[in-house]
Amino acid sequence: MANYLTIDNGGTNTKVAIFNENGDQLSCSSFPTKGRERKPGFHEIQLGNLWHDLGIACHDSIAKANLSKNDIDGVSTVGHGKGLYVLGKNNEIFMDGILSADSRAEKYAEHFESKVRQIFDISHQHVMASQAPVILRWIKDNEPENYNKIGKILSNKDFIRYLITGDVFQEIGDASGNNFVNLSTEDYDKKLFDFFGISEMFSKMPKLVKATDQCGVVSNSAANVLGIQVGTPVFGGMFDIDACSIATGVLDSSKFSLIAGTWNMNLFPSDAMASFDSGLMNSIFPTGKKLIEASSPTSAGNLDIVIKMLMTAEIRDAKENNKTIYDDLEIFLENTDAKFSKLIFFPFLYGSNSDPNATGSFIGMQSTTTKSEMIRAVYEGIAFAHRVHVQSLLRVLGHKPEVIRMSGGGTNSPSWVQMFSNILNMPIELVEANELGGLGGAITSAVGSGFYKNMEDAVSNMSRVKQRFEPQADQFKIYDQKYEAYVSLTQALDGHWGLLKSFQEGVEE
Repeated sequence: MANYLTIDNGGTNTKVAIFNENGDQLSCSSFPTKGRERKPGFHEIQLGNLWHDLGIACHDSIAKANLSKNDIDGVSTVGHGKGLYVLGKNNEIFMDGILSADSRAEKYAEHFESKVRQIFDISHQHVMASQAPVILRWIKDNEPENYNKIGKILSNKDFIRYLITGDVFQEIGDASGNNFVNLSTEDYDKKLFDFFGISEMFSKMPKLVKATDQCGVVSNSAANVLGIQVGTPVFGGMFDIDACSIATGVLDSSKFSLIAGTWNMNLFPSDAMASFDSGLMNSIFPTGKKLIEASSPTSAGNLDIVIKMLMTAEIRDAKENNKTIYDDLEIFLENTDAKFSKLIFFPFLYGSNSDPNATGSFIGMQSTTTKSEMIRAVYEGIAFAHRVHVQSLLRVLGHKPEVIRMSGGGTNSPSWVQMFSNILNMPIELVEANELGGLGGAITSAVGSGFYKNMEDAVSNMSRVKQRFEPQADQFKIYDQKYEAYVSLTQALDGHWGLLKSFQEGVEE
C-alpha cells in the first residue's frame, strides 16, 4: 500500500490531503488561506504564517489517516497559478506572497496586452494582471527596494516545495502559464523578459522541471514542522488547473475541465495551440500536450463575498443550528428554478472577462426584488461567466466535447452543478474524490515514484466518476434567453466603465 500526501495551497483554502495508490482519499485537513488586502486590488499572503499553518494541517491529516510519518511514500505540492512568490539573494523570505486575485498591475497588463502580438508566437499567452512578469514590472516601478532584493522567482507551489526541501526549482507547466516560457523550445526565453522590461530577472529564474520529476526530499527542518519522515521524496507537482484536470480524467479534447473556484477556469488538452485571434491561453500540460485555457477571476469567490455582504443574520442563524449557510442555500436552490430570479449579476468583484474596468453589478432590480432573487442571480451569473469562456473553447475545438468534468468549490452544491449543466446545455460529471487538487498531486507522486508508468495509467486506476448531470431542456430554454440578455448587457457597457473606475480611484486617494 502506497500513501501520497499533497499540499494544495489555493487562493481561498489550503488543504493537506492523503490518498493511496487506488485514489482513495484517506484524510484531509484544511484551513482558510489567510490572504489580506492592504489596499484595494492588493491580494497578499504572509508567508511565515502560511508555513506554521501548513505544519498543523500536515500533522492533523496524517493523524486522521491513522498513519505515521514513515507511511508517507511521496509528497507533491499543488498551488494556485499566476501570482508571485520570491526569495532573496540568499533564498530568504523578505516580502509577502502575491495571490492570483491580485489586480494592482491592471494598467500594466492593459499596456502589455495592447502589443502582445510581439511575443504571442513565443509564449502563446495573452497578458493578465496577475501574471508574474506583469507584477514584477509593477514592483520594479513602484517598490524598487523590493525588486532589487529578488534572488529567485517562484510560483506558489514551487515556493511551498522549497520550504519542504530547501531546493529551488520551477515546474514548467506553471512557468508556461505565467508568460515565462517559449512553448516551442520549452525553456525560458529572454525576449519575454525584455518585452516586460524586466530583463534583469532572466538570471533569477530557477531550473525548470516536469510535474513528475523528483525535486528533492523532505529536509530535517521541514520534517519537524510537517511530521513527515526525513528523506521522503518530493515531486514537482502542478498548478491547480493542471491538477484538477488530471484528477478528473481530462487528458484530451474529448472532455472539458471546468473549475468553479476562486477563478473561473475552462480548459481542454490539445495537440495544437489556440491562435492569437481566439483570445485563449496556451500552456504546457503534464502529459506533453498543450492546455487550452479560457479563464478569469469571475467564479465562486464572488458568491462568498456576496453572501458575507447580504446574509450576515442568516449565517449566524445557521451556525446556531449547527449548519452552514450553504446547507440552507442548497435547499433554496433545490426549491427554485430558472424562472425565480429576474435579475442579472455580473460576477466581476475580483476582475472581469469583458471590459477590464468592469465591476460587480446587479442589473434589473425592481421595487419587488428580494434578497433571495439577488442570491440566485449570483449563482446564475457565475455560470453565465463560465459559459462565455466555454463558448470560446468550442469555437477553437469546432464541436462539443463528450462531457464536462467539473471541479472546484462549486461542486459541493449538486443543485449548482445541475444549474451549470442547464446553462451550458451539456452533461457534467463529477468524480469520487472530494479534494481534486490533492488527487492530482497524488497522481503526480504515483507516476514520479514509478508506481504507475504514466499519467494515463495512473488516472485509469485512481480517478472514478461518481455522478452525472444531464441538461434539462425546459430550464436551458429559459436560461438561454437570460444568457442572451447577460451578454448583450456586458457588450453594451464595454468601453463605458472607465469613468466609474476613475471616480472610484479618485475617491480612494
